[in-house]
Amino acid sequence: MNHRAVLGIDAAWTLTQPSGVALVARRGSRWHLIAVAASYQRFLAAAGSFDAEKVPSGAAPDATALLSAAWRLAGVPVDLVAVDMPLARSPIVGRRVSDNAVSRAYGGRKCGTHTPNALRPGPVSDTLLEGFADAGYPLQTGPLLPPGLIEVYPHPALVELTGAPERLPYKASKVRIYWPSCTAVERRARLHRQWSELVARLDAELVGVQAAMPPLDVTATGAEMKAYEDALDAIVCAWVGLCALEGRAVPFGDSNSAIWIPAPTAPSSVPRRTDPQPAMSTSI
Repeated sequence: MNHRAVLGIDAAWTLTQPSGVALVARRGSRWHLIAVAASYQRFLAAAGSFDAEKVPSGAAPDATALLSAAWRLAGVPVDLVAVDMPLARSPIVGRRVSDNAVSRAYGGRKCGTHTPNALRPGPVSDTLLEGFADAGYPLQTGPLLPPGLIEVYPHPALVELTGAPERLPYKASKVRIYWPSCTAVERRARLHRQWSELVARLDAELVGVQAAMPPLDVTATGAEMKAYEDALDAIVCAWVGLCALEGRAVPFGDSNSAIWIPAPTAPSSVPRRTDPQPAMSTSI
């Protein structure tokens, strides 16, 4: 099938923070970035559902609205939704099999997972999971049977995309940790250079990424930098989703929860599964 679509969501763990959204679609032999936005509302605005907000804001995910907007933008229904957020069939109260599997495989490359609990992401995760399930996109832990919803994790995905030896330094909030001896100007320059390199790598996978993600001005505000980062993560989520559709990603976890990561992955000795189950619009 030549015409397919994937919705990527860099989902915030709280309702006060915005969530990045990216839509990609296959056109002939290539995948294209159709739309990317730094919040749910901005993505819906790109499809004509609302007026665009001036500053990205947090909100509860509305699965039906997001899928409808994606269909209008791509011209085809979404096959897969790839979300960077802990998801599971049972209540999440602590570390899951999937968290431990990814941390065993990628912890040595500084890509271990955060530990979720009943409060974070808690109700936000439940709302997202239930909303997409009600819309016909149940959680997929493998094998993949679209349409569905999968959990992804950008850090190991980017390690696999770039062949980097460890987690990439691209988070704006951590520049002091990445480069403690540098000046603020030098840190910003290094961060922007890292972003430009990632955009170029993603553009090789997805037509239109560089056009949608031009370099930020050196005077960009903190809010503008966070919006850029959220949009970039959403594109990574969508890329992992298309890899899963094409059989180029594997699930780490069990039938309750699984985190999908593009191949090549960790050595085969690392258990990945323990219980398998049968046109551009930009608003960063």
